[in-house]
Amino acid sequence: MNKLTLQPGARPLVRTVASQASADGAGVKIQRVAGFQSPDFSPFLMLDEIRSDNADDYIAGFPPHPHRGIETLTYMLNGEFEHQDHLGNRGAVSTGGAQWMRAGRGIIHSEMPAQGEGGMHGFQLWINMAAANKMDAPTWRDIQGGDIPEVPLDSRGSVARLIAGHWQIQGEAKTAPLTETAAEAAVADLRLQPDTEFTLPMPAEHAVLVFIYRGGLMSERGPIGRGNMLLYGRGESLQLRADGEGAGLLCLHGRPLNEPVVHYGPFVMNSREEIEQTLRDYNNGTLAT
Repeated sequence: MNKLTLQPGARPLVRTVASQASADGAGVKIQRVAGFQSPDFSPFLMLDEIRSDNADDYIAGFPPHPHRGIETLTYMLNGEFEHQDHLGNRGAVSTGGAQWMRAGRGIIHSEMPAQGEGGMHGFQLWINMAAANKMDAPTWRDIQGGDIPEVPLDSRGSVARLIAGHWQIQGEAKTAPLTETAAEAAVADLRLQPDTEFTLPMPAEHAVLVFIYRGGLMSERGPIGRGNMLLYGRGESLQLRADGEGAGLLCLHGRPLNEPVVHYGPFVMNSREEIEQTLRDYNNGTLAT
């Protein structure tokens, strides 16, 4: 079977976006999917994937840099990064763990790899903040791997690791350890066994996106492989079918903000004037005060 047959109420696949090779920080090699100006991404803005067994690709890390107007969520499949910021926060996120940061009105932080061997595979998601909240106080916290629940999806070993937000799985409400994300953003790591199919209820008003980081999915348009972001239309549920290799997926849903987005480097605001003020604040040292 080369195509998925959608059940009634399942969300149709609207668009597929391939990740693109890029670099950030002090030359860290990444694969990036950006959707700053795409309404169907909202409230999400960007997803970066770090995936390498070569320490030269990531060891320089992300030295101190500012943010305003967004939240970031880092999730590690393998490896370890250490966070430090101007507020005095310091902590490491390692294999299976996550780290959430609300930049709000301004934060200056660094993210540096804590090991040079064993490879690195992880993600950083940017989540937009509503205009009314962009100048909120910054905050941060770690979520260790042991605190992220794994929920069985079937009898064959498929599981969901619930990182953020609220979910409905097998008829039961499930809550992830991180619930204070902007725009009700929810994130889960779905690990599907080969040739398994699973349907996940979704809030009708939310945007739904899926990033394939391992294996592939069968869609109504045909097979889709690793490194692609899938954007879905309206519906009551998300129907997923893994290919013969199985699939590792980051599943995202959140309430669209429907607000203008103006992006300049690490800053995301709602107007050019706000970006210009942000740059003045950073240059005169008041962004993170």
